[in-house]
This record gives sequence, structure tokens and C-alpha cells, in this order.
Amino acid sequence: MTDDTTTDPRFAALPMRPGKIVAIHLSYASRADQRGRRPAAPSYFFKPSSSVAASGAAIERPEGTELLAFEGEIALVIGTPGRRIPLADAWDHVGWVTAANDFGLYDLRANDKGSNVRSKGGDGYTPLGPALIDARIVDPADLRLRTWVNGEVVQDDSTAGLIFPLAQFVADLSQHFTLETGDVILTGTPAGSSVVQPGDVVEVEVSTGALSTGRLITHVTQGAGTFDAAVGSLPAVDDLQRAEAWGSREAAGLPAMAPDSAPEPSPETGVSANTGQSAAHSPVLADSPVLEAASILTPELKAKLEAVPVAGLSGQLRKRGLNNVTIDGVRPMHPGRKIVGTARTLRFVPGREDLFTSHGGGYNAQKRAFDAVGEGEIIVIEARGETGSGTLGDILALRAHARGATAIVTDGGVRDYDAVAAVGIPVYSNGAHPAVLGRKHVPWDVDVAVGCGGTTVEPGDILVGDDDGVIVIPPALAEEVVDAALKQEEEDAWIADRVREGAKVDGLFPMNAEWRARYEAERA
Repeated sequence: MTDDTTTDPRFAALPMRPGKIVAIHLSYASRADQRGRRPAAPSYFFKPSSSVAASGAAIERPEGTELLAFEGEIALVIGTPGRRIPLADAWDHVGWVTAANDFGLYDLRANDKGSNVRSKGGDGYTPLGPALIDARIVDPADLRLRTWVNGEVVQDDSTAGLIFPLAQFVADLSQHFTLETGDVILTGTPAGSSVVQPGDVVEVEVSTGALSTGRLITHVTQGAGTFDAAVGSLPAVDDLQRAEAWGSREAAGLPAMAPDSAPEPSPETGVSANTGQSAAHSPVLADSPVLEAASILTPELKAKLEAVPVAGLSGQLRKRGLNNVTIDGVRPMHPGRKIVGTARTLRFVPGREDLFTSHGGGYNAQKRAFDAVGEGEIIVIEARGETGSGTLGDILALRAHARGATAIVTDGGVRDYDAVAAVGIPVYSNGAHPAVLGRKHVPWDVDVAVGCGGTTVEPGDILVGDDDGVIVIPPALAEEVVDAALKQEEEDAWIADRVREGAKVDGLFPMNAEWRARYEAERA
């Protein structure tokens, strides 16, 4: 292979002209959910090295076409060649990380049936650069990807949102062919990819901490010339291509599909665009207790629960025989803030190396929980009170906050403690710990009954928290308990006034018949 980097400006950001460019069809949860299908394993296509472009270059939208779409991506550049690389060693074969833009012309996509030879292989369709980040000094699970169109952020995700870890692509591809130094792997795009027009400017950046690739800039221009029907298929579009290129039917200006419309096949993978996601990965099941509880936790009930201290609710639950309803050992990271919401549960089991290998990577239970949490819900994590590892960090806290979650409660540790606190979503935890999940825990299941802080929490249970701690209320008892607690709060306030006036507590707290009669008379 000839090293063109010194003579060809297209490859100036790379160690050499890549022998292979391999791209992933679907890899981010946000994109998969947008498409309505979640792959069980990665699938790939090749792009020619002649499609590489440098930062600042132009890309032409061919005459007579309408659906040129950008896809901001993280590119891996192979440093050490390898064949049949074990997953545990795969990241060691990555030499550098850089920014990429996997442009595609949806007008030609259907005819390629997933190979993307013409739709993504055009000159300038793979901008890379402008700088490389040494893969040895980064955490592949903590890379941030952002894309701008005309200065506006349109994609902002991280490798925490991947269905499959980056190293898996390296290990998987090496099962089938030798990965050579300089080969490039494009690792897929998150939600937010859409159509661009001549005159638009697209920028992509990959960063981690203080390290950045810089912004990869591409100028979209109008091309000249037409396709020759005598030698190949002509560009053609339909509503499916328009919806997928723009990101949704709404963005494409199309009417919503009828609920009973038949699913359309996707040329990208051959999987229906409306099927392929298992119930276990669905954000909310139709008969979910979380939905049932959400209907019980009305704005009126929530307002009443916000008005009552946790201690008062605890007393009322005790009167009804429920003593084991406090999540013990957790303290608020944001003192002074009240939380009320319904439980969305996540269960960790004790760490075991083989189980973490099978359950810890990819779109694991932890990622599914943070992607599925909805507005007004509280993520409750069973970590068995184990404080020797983190159970979430700032990226997942950001995801929960962006989803509108009310709070996070974990009886384990939190890593990136200050950064999590800065996100602003209320968090109750057992303290800070810098270690990653795999040290003590295996993410196992979501939306199941869990044991958090010594009490059982079912999906849909109502949680209330303040500086005293967090309490669990069975939804069926919530109205009765809060009304009784409000009544007790009124009595306690009256008793406190009498104590301030000098009354003895004996016979007053709790009230005997004499004090009760006086209280009732004053209320009347």
C-alpha cells in the first residue's frame, strides 16, 4: 500500500490512506429507537478510500437529487494489525480516534439494498479529521460526539449511548478479515442525522475531557451533471426514504402513518422499519405497572405528597402495618429538594467476570433503564448496599435528566460525583466511589422488583424523598396515607404552638381526651 498522506490532502489527517473503511449500519440506541428497530448484532458495509475528504472540503449534492444526509460519527483508526482479536484485547489494536461524517444520498439507497455502494461511496462522502486522538489515553466508553449544521447543534451523544461497545466492532470484524494499520471503522451515528442543502455547513467533533479532534468542516454545494440510465439505475425517492433521511415523517413534511399501516421494509438492513424491537427493550410495555402508577399519581396527589414530610408519611404507613418501606443508607446529593415520582427499577447482581462479559457490554440493562425512564419517574437501582463501585456517572445522569426523570435513587456509589451533582437531577446514593461498574456489579435486569436500601421496590411504586430519606408507598394506599398525613400535620402544628406557649407534652403529645376536645373546638 502506498502512503499518499504526504501528497494527497484528502488523507492529511490520517497516518496513511486506509486500505479499508468499514461502517456500521445501526449502533446508537437513540438512532435505533428512532428507526423502530434494534439489531441483535452489528451489521456493516464498506466505503471506498476514494470517498475520504479533509476538513474544509466540499461535498456535492448531485443534480436532480434531494436527500443528501449527514451522519456525524466517531471513527476508529487501526494502529496494530490483527486477525481474530479477542474482545478483551480489541481496544489495544485501535491506534487513534477521530471525527467522521458518513454522508449518504438516500436517492440511491433503495437500489443498493444495504450495500450503500453508490449511496455512500461518492467522492467526498467520508470526511475525516481534522486531528487524531491517541486511543491509548482515552476511555472508549466516555467519548462525546457532536454535530452542528450552520452553527446549530443537531447531534449530541456519547459512547454511553451505544448498543455495542466500540471494542466489539474491532473484535467482530477481525473474525472475518485481517484489520490492517490505517483501516478505518465508522462506528455509527446517533439520532439527529438529517438532510442538508447546498449552502449548508456541517461540523463534527469528537471529544473526551480536554481532548478534542477539532471540528471537521464540510461545505455542501450543488453538483452539475446527470446520471445515465443506459449504464445504471437512476436516483429515485419515496416516502420511506424521505422519512429516514430527514429523521422522521414529521421532519420530512409527511402526514403521520395510520396506526394499522403495514410496516415498510428498510433497504438498510432488510428489517421492517416498524418492528424488530423486543418487548424487553421497549421503553414502556402497554400493561406496565409504571403506566398504571402514573395514572394514580395525578397532579393533585403529587401536590399533596410534596406538602407532607417523609417522616409524616412514614408514621402513617407504620399505623397501617408497613414498617419496611424506607430506603436505608442513602443520602441526598441535593439537600433541601423534595422528590415525588414513580419507580423505574434497575437490578445489579454481584460482579462475576464471565457474567460481566456476557451482560456488561453493549446495550446492557443499565443503559436500557436510563434510555427508558420517562418524565416523572425515579430510577431505583439495586446495588445491594455495595459502596465499592459506582452505579452511575455524569453521562447517565445527563441522560436521565434529558428524559425528564424526577430523580435517581441507588443504594450503591456514584462516580464522577461532582459532575453528577452539577447535572442538577436529584440523586440519593450511598456516597462517592471512582470505580467503574464492572468492579462489583453486573447490570442484570430492568422493570422488576428490586431490593434497594433494605426495602423492596416494585416498578410503579410511589417514592417520596426529602432530607430525612426516601420512602416507598404502595400506589393503592397513596391517597389514604397522604390525607391522613396532612391531617396529622395540622394536629402536630397545633400541638407545637401549645408547647411554645409553655404546655407540657404529657397528655398533649399524643393528645388525651381533654386536649382533643380543645383542639376540635378550636378547629370548629
